Amino acid sequence: MPLFTIGISHHTAPIEIREKVAITRADYSSRVGELRALPGVEEVVILGTCNRTEIYCLSSSSGKTDLGNWFHQANGIPAGVLDEYFYFHEGEEAVRHLVRVASGLDSLVLGENQILGQLKDAWQQAHDANSMGKVLDRLFQHTFSAAKTIRNSSGINDRPVSVAYTAVVLARQIFGDLSSQTVVLVGAGEMVQLCGRHLREQGIARLLIVNRSMAKAEELAMELDATAMTLDQLGEALPDADILISSTASPEPVISKQDIKSALRKRRHRPMFLVDIALPRDIEPQVSRLKDVYLYTIDDLQQVVDENMNYRNEAAKSALADVDTAVDDFMRWLYGIRAARSLKRMRQLSHAHEKDLTEKALKKLNAGRDASEVLQQMASTLTNRFLHLPSKRLREAAENQNYEILKAADWIFKPDSEEAD
Repeated sequence: MPLFTIGISHHTAPIEIREKVAITRADYSSRVGELRALPGVEEVVILGTCNRTEIYCLSSSSGKTDLGNWFHQANGIPAGVLDEYFYFHEGEEAVRHLVRVASGLDSLVLGENQILGQLKDAWQQAHDANSMGKVLDRLFQHTFSAAKTIRNSSGINDRPVSVAYTAVVLARQIFGDLSSQTVVLVGAGEMVQLCGRHLREQGIARLLIVNRSMAKAEELAMELDATAMTLDQLGEALPDADILISSTASPEPVISKQDIKSALRKRRHRPMFLVDIALPRDIEPQVSRLKDVYLYTIDDLQQVVDENMNYRNEAAKSALADVDTAVDDFMRWLYGIRAARSLKRMRQLSHAHEKDLTEKALKKLNAGRDASEVLQQMASTLTNRFLHLPSKRLREAAENQNYEILKAADWIFKPDSEEAD
């Protein structure tokens, strides 16, 4: 049964496309249910982050076309619009892709740690939704272990570089010393927490946490020595924001162009540095047209990443051998269970023929038939029955010029005496 992945990421699609196919935690169960309903689909895991939406699938019939159609239909997008943005990997390449993703080798910020936690979360969601079976469970567990080994041995994440850290680096490049700046963080999720910690390390003067839930805002504010506010108070916080970093789970923008225009008037047009690291976006794109505003999205952070990640390139190269090892280990296990299934079917078929022919032979012997004749007939019939289907398949392979099957058959049925030669 084929193992494959299909997805869209920052490598293949701009943010305008990625946000159209983003899958929220609230939608996870229903989306998985839709995928499980596709023909032949046995196991499914969905990975959804701000930079990628990927489906890992084990299926006997559904493939690239079926899943591509699902992406369009599930998101109300006309057929074919997304085709140029998809990537598709099958078998060994699907495993390689997942290991690379988990190890931070495919991330916007090379080697970042957050993706591993997101993968574990996706695995847990799939487990809770009962959409994952033996193969995908083993694949993800194996990948988690391999990613830990790869990160430790290569040193790819020795420095604390992440999307959150990159946002802070960009702020430092614009303002220089951050010790006199006021920062407003909108949201209270992991990305915002990371930004807050990095900002505190930079000695930021004042930090405001704005979140829909006051309880979560207060919890994070206590950790970061910040002031907690609700989203309804965002208008009060904006005029103080020299730097604003937003990452909520809102399906609609929480900060409008008019909000920023009003804040700029109260600031007497002192510059504002805004970073929107949410998907869908938290800040209306039109805000970028305002004077005295520096607005950066996830995609814009790539420029800073390029400047700060050169030192990790060598580590990434050294990690490739470990990726190959991890892929080989999993594929050996996968082929092993496939071989075990084939052997089980062969043995079941053989035993069924054995039982049937033994019963017929005993009846003939009890009826007084010659024992030598009965045994000879039994052996001949058993041989013919056992070889019938393989013979048929080999003839079909020859007619279809499928030389790989013929080559495999030569190897499987080669006598040990010829191996010695």
